[in-house]
Amino acid sequence: MTDGGASARLLMCEPDHYEVRYEINPWMSIKRPADRRRAQSQWSALREALQAAGAQIELVEPVAGLPDLVFTANAGMVLGSRVVMSNFRYPERQPEEAVFRRWFEAAGYLVEVLPDRLAFEGEGDAFLVGDTLFAAYRFRSDVQGHHLLAEIAGTEAVSLELTDPRFYHLDTCFCPLDGDTALYYPGAFDDHGRRAMANEIATLIAVPEAEALRFACNAVVLGDAVFLQQGCPETSRLLSDRGFQPHAVDLSEFLKAGGSAKCLALFLERPGG
Repeated sequence: MTDGGASARLLMCEPDHYEVRYEINPWMSIKRPADRRRAQSQWSALREALQAAGAQIELVEPVAGLPDLVFTANAGMVLGSRVVMSNFRYPERQPEEAVFRRWFEAAGYLVEVLPDRLAFEGEGDAFLVGDTLFAAYRFRSDVQGHHLLAEIAGTEAVSLELTDPRFYHLDTCFCPLDGDTALYYPGAFDDHGRRAMANEIATLIAVPEAEALRFACNAVVLGDAVFLQQGCPETSRLLSDRGFQPHAVDLSEFLKAGGSAKCLALFLERPGG
């Protein structure tokens, strides 16, 4: 395995209190509970795989009553020594904000918050691709915050409207692989969004619907290593054809809450600095 994660640092949270106890996206059903023991095993396997690839893992302490704290990608967006904290849209997740804020303050980050409680759900809905900010809106984040994020990041923003509630966060249907290449599921975006991505990203790799619905795009990228949900053979082939190394991980218990590999990890520092 290429040591693509040698300079990467990721924030994760053990799934001690993970469960499906409410329904805030189309994937969640309290009639389909998660197996916590199996979830712990799957999470640990992901952590070990990321560490084996060279990534350093930081941990935020699990908190009883906050089952989705495990999805640390939604904590905020880290920009060097600063972090723009999330303002969760749903009340069920809003108590997570204080937990994550305490962690970042203790770690020495300059904490920033968007004004007027504009909904924003961190790296779940915002990515830097090269020097351009790609940010999504509609289901979980508000478009009005995109220009503020771009100002903080010192770059331009490309706003993408999500159109399918099954792909409620950008990281469920879009995955930058490097500064010029990204996985995406075209059906999650409108025509304007697809054109905007095509204008900015040299190589867009379309994921088939069946594998998009297994969250093939919700992958952690460490150099040329791509960690994605198992059962996505066509996406794995597309990655291999372009020189990336796909690594399948079983995160089926987290799919029950609408998350996979990327939802479980927030980049504090990306490979290459």
